[in-house]
Amino acid sequence: MSRPGALSAAAAAALAAALLLLRPDDAGLGAGSSMAETEALPKLREDFRMQNRTVFILGASGETGRVLLKEILEQSLFSKVTLIGRRKLAFDEEAYKNVNQEVVDFEKLDDYTSAFQGHDVGFCCLGTTRKKAGAEGFVRVDRDYVLKSAELAKAGGCKHFNLLSSKGADKSSNFLYLQVKGEVEARVEELKFDRYSIFRPGVLLCDRQESRPGEWLIRKFFGSLPESWASGHSVPVLTVVRAMLNNAVRPSDQKKELLDIKAIHDLGKADGSLKP
Repeated sequence: MSRPGALSAAAAAALAAALLLLRPDDAGLGAGSSMAETEALPKLREDFRMQNRTVFILGASGETGRVLLKEILEQSLFSKVTLIGRRKLAFDEEAYKNVNQEVVDFEKLDDYTSAFQGHDVGFCCLGTTRKKAGAEGFVRVDRDYVLKSAELAKAGGCKHFNLLSSKGADKSSNFLYLQVKGEVEARVEELKFDRYSIFRPGVLLCDRQESRPGEWLIRKFFGSLPESWASGHSVPVLTVVRAMLNNAVRPSDQKKELLDIKAIHDLGKADGSLKP
């Protein structure tokens, strides 16, 4: 029997993982939002809407994907929104009535190439945890499924691929989570999308529908820290999502964009009316 107040093995491992992420980011990564860009955002969104672009989301059943879908619909940025996932999601709100859903078997993605065709922009928020899927299952979802989906998206005509990664991602890391994230970043880059945006947040702050005691402990830990310190290592999911969309609507001639946690905070908190 564990001592009162003692951490479970899963919670201890989760906290250790979070502390590992507290190392400084590589200098110079990411690009925040200047005052001029912030003021231009409403016009950039308007111009983006006029282009009638289409989008797909991988991982819309997860916390980040769910908030991303909601924001995309509220901002009316795309002419068509498609969810690609292993099951059909149920929505009661009227705003979701025109959302297209493609149900696929991630073990047989080559049989579902049509689901990845005809999208201008793609957002990948796909992922699981080692606790939920085991080490092998985690690698299969966070690496294999993501890479195969990216390949099919590129073949299907996707021009701008957005990848939700992690602070500290490094394919040479001894920590499996960061190693897999780093490997995926590098291998997606090899596909040579016209535009490839990587987002490296720290600990994602949200109230999950799925119970994850280890992550609850981490959120409590960061929630007790001074905001100026915690913001360097954690970020609300809504801020990440808004950074993704604010970045998507601003023109860029960069083939690869790497947004670190500071850039995510700056761009995700940019002012401007978010609704049309």
